[in-house]
Order: sequence, then C-alpha cells, then structure tokens
Amino acid sequence: MKKTAIMQPYFLPYLGYWQLIQSVDEFVVYDNIEFTKKGWFNRNRILDGDHARLFTIPIKKDSDYLDVVERSLADDAAKENARTLRIIQTTYKKAPNYAEVYPLIERCFMWEDRNLFNFNYHAIREICEYLQIGTKLTVSSTVSIDHELKAEQKVVSICKALDTDVYINSIGGVELYDKDDFATNGLKLQFLKPRLEAYPQFGKPFVPGLSIIDIMMFNERTKIVQMLEEYELV
Repeated sequence: MKKTAIMQPYFLPYLGYWQLIQSVDEFVVYDNIEFTKKGWFNRNRILDGDHARLFTIPIKKDSDYLDVVERSLADDAAKENARTLRIIQTTYKKAPNYAEVYPLIERCFMWEDRNLFNFNYHAIREICEYLQIGTKLTVSSTVSIDHELKAEQKVVSICKALDTDVYINSIGGVELYDKDDFATNGLKLQFLKPRLEAYPQFGKPFVPGLSIIDIMMFNERTKIVQMLEEYELV
C-alpha cells in the first residue's frame, strides 16, 4: 500500500516534520501554496539558554496573496542569515555534534538561490540526506491535477494522481480533514502524532519543539534515526 504525505516547505522544522517524511513512500512539497506570515516558511526556533529563540529568514515585501514559489528572500538576506549563523555558533559551539552539524546548517542558510521555495526545498533535501531518509520528494506543481483546487479537494486529487492508498497528515490536521470523506474517495486517512522525548540540552530544563538544528546538535545521527520512528498513527 502506497503512503503519501503533503506539506508546506518549512525551513528546518521540528522533528515531527521529518517523522512525517520518513513515514511515507512519497512526500509532496507544496510550491504552489499561498505564503502565510503565521507559518514556518521563513522562521523557526533554536535554543537560547533555558528558553526558545526565534530566528527569521528575511524576505522581500510583496503581495500577501503570492504563492511560496513567487516569494523571494530580501536583498540583505545573506547578511541577516550570517548574523543568525553567528548566534547558532555561539549557542551550540559546545554541543556534542557541533563540528559535524554546523557545516550542514551553514549550507542551508547560505544557499545562493534567492527564491523562497528553492531555498527551503534545498534545506529539506540536505536534512533528508543527513538523516538517511530515502523517501521520494515531489514538488506539488509537477503533479498532473487541477491546481485551482483548494484544501481537501486538492489533497485528494494529488493522492489519486500518485496512486496513493494511505494519506498521512500531521496531527494538526485532525480538525481539517474527515476520515469518512477520504474513505469515500478510496483513501485511508491517518494522522501522525509525534512523541517528542526529552534529550540533554547543556544540563538545563528541556525546551521541546525546537528546529531540527537543536536535535542534530545534541544527538548522534543514529539516535535521530531512531527518533524518526517515535510516533503514533491515529
């Protein structure tokens, strides 16, 4: 049975995102979906002492109704991203896996393509390779469907076009999608609920739900591969 998931192209998101990719045979990354300021397209959280610190990838001011693939990084993005990298260096330089992980993070932040989708998609591919995730990645606009469809109808159409049997969504979609509606279209709908177990962060109280940056800095790759399987399908 073929399993598929579809998600927005978030930048270095938390563990649950990578668990979702790992859980399926094909992972579709939306490029033709509207950018939202409240999403995680150009921001995430890293550790700052005993709390979370938000970082942001600056993007050009433009219409609020453009798709992600139509948005671009700001002209001064390289300068701002370099500043964020210096913060990451200061924060994590004593983390056990800093020497191995930092060059990867630097490649993600300093990737030269200024298109927001391409920038994020490159980071997704980089992290998948590091975490040994072999799932097929597909860009949504390359799937042969009516791309004017919205919400559930678009998801169902993509799944059908890809000969999907099981569609897995992040747990946040429980309020959006109905299993009976998917069953009517010949699809089994499941939701992935991550188990975000604590791990040492410089001996201080654990701060959960941070960017994959934090997990990679503090955990060996073999441990993270195990963590990718620590979820429930409901």
